[in-house]
Amino acid sequence: MTKTSARLTALAGLSALAALPVAAHAQAATEALADVADSGDTAWILVSSALVMLMAAPGLTLFYGGLLRAKNFLSVMVQCGAIVAVASLLWIVVGYTLAFGPVTNGWIGGGSLAMFNNLGNVRQGYAVPESAYALFQMCFAAITPALMAGAWVDRARFGWVVTFSALWGLVVYAPVAHWVWGGGWLATKLGTLDFAGGIVVHTTAGVSALVVAALLGKRMGFPKTLMLPHSPALTMAGAALLWMGWFGFNGGSALAANDDAASAIINTHVAACAAALAWLAIERIAVGKPTSVGFATGAVAGLATVTPAAGFISPGAAILFGIAAAAICYPMIQLIKFRLKIDDSLDVFAVHGVGGITGSILLALFLSPAVGGTGYAQHMGLASQLVAQLVGVGVVAVFSAVATAALALGVNLAIPMRVSEDEEREGLDLTSHGERAWEMD
Repeated sequence: MTKTSARLTALAGLSALAALPVAAHAQAATEALADVADSGDTAWILVSSALVMLMAAPGLTLFYGGLLRAKNFLSVMVQCGAIVAVASLLWIVVGYTLAFGPVTNGWIGGGSLAMFNNLGNVRQGYAVPESAYALFQMCFAAITPALMAGAWVDRARFGWVVTFSALWGLVVYAPVAHWVWGGGWLATKLGTLDFAGGIVVHTTAGVSALVVAALLGKRMGFPKTLMLPHSPALTMAGAALLWMGWFGFNGGSALAANDDAASAIINTHVAACAAALAWLAIERIAVGKPTSVGFATGAVAGLATVTPAAGFISPGAAILFGIAAAAICYPMIQLIKFRLKIDDSLDVFAVHGVGGITGSILLALFLSPAVGGTGYAQHMGLASQLVAQLVGVGVVAVFSAVATAALALGVNLAIPMRVSEDEEREGLDLTSHGERAWEMD
C-alpha cells in the first residue's frame, strides 16, 4: 500500500468515527420526535371525545326519551347515565387493557395497562398521547351499552340494567374491540375493516339488544296497544345532537386532524341526509305522511350504516349508503315488531344493528378505487374483503348473542330482569326512581 492510499484509508476511518456520534444523535432525535404528540391531532381527539359524550348524554337520552310514554321518560335518562358512568369507570380499571393492551394471542389484550398505568407518551402508530387515545376509546365503550337501553325500556329493572351493562362491556365489547381495533385476529388474520364501529359498536349492541328484548318479553299490551311517543320534539332534538356528535364519532376515528377526518365527516353528513329523506319518502308511500320521528330515525339509520366505512369511501358512495339504510332498516322494523313480534321497543336492532351490518358488508364493494374508495390492502381484493367482512360480522353477531344470553340470564339469578306488572303499569319514573319527569298541576 502506498503512503497516499494509506493516508486516504486513515482519513476515511477518522471520518467514519467522527460520523458515529452524529448518526447516533440523529437517530436519538428521530426517536424523540416520534415520542412527541402532535398538538393539532391531540386537540382534535379531545374535541371528538367531547362530541361522542354529547351523543350519549344528552343526545341518546333525549332521542330515546321522546319516543317513550311520559311515565317512563326519566327512567331511560337515569339508565343511560348510569350505564355511561359504570362503563367509564370499568374502562379505566380493566376495560382498556383488555381491548388495547399488548397483543398476546389475538383474542384479548394483555393486562399491563390496567388502571391506565404504563400509558405511553404517544399511542403506537399515531401522533396522539395514549391518554387521549384511551379517553376517546372510553367514550365509545360508554355509549355502546347505552344504545341497548332502547330495547328494554318500560319494563327492565334498574339494578339488572346497570349490572348487566357493566359486565357486558367487559365480556362482549372489550374482546370484540381487541379483535378489530386492538391488533386482534379479525383484523390481522382476516383483514376485517371497521372504520368507526359498524361491527364493534353497532353489531354488538344491536344483536345484544334483540336477544335481551326476546328474553324480557313484550311490554304489557304490545303489539295491540298503541304506545305513541310522548314528545317527538324531544326525539328530534336528540337526533340533532346525535347527528352533530357523530362528526366526532366518525371524524375522530381518523385519529388525526387531516383529510381522512374531513372525508369521514363529509360522508357521515351526506349519508344521514340521504337516509332521512329516503325514510320520509318511504313513510309518505307507506302511511301517507312523512313524520318527524321518521326523519330522526332515518338520519340515525344512515349514521349507523356509514360508520364502518366513513373514512374509506367517496361521498357519492356515502349517499348510496344512506339510501340503503332507509330501504333496509325501515322494513326490518316491520319484520321484527309485527311479523316476529319481538318487542325491541325503540328498534335498536333494526336501526343500529342492521345498519351497522349493512354498512360493514357494503364497505367491501365500495372500497374499490374504481368507485372512489381508498383501495384494498395488499393481497386483498373485492372477493377476499367481502369474505373478511362477512366473517367478521357473522362471528361478532354470534358471539354477542351467546354471551349476552348467558350474561342476561346469569344476572337474572341475582337481580330479576323485569319489574312487576304493577310497577310497569304505574311507570318506571315513579316506581324505580321515586320521581316524575313532568309534574302536572
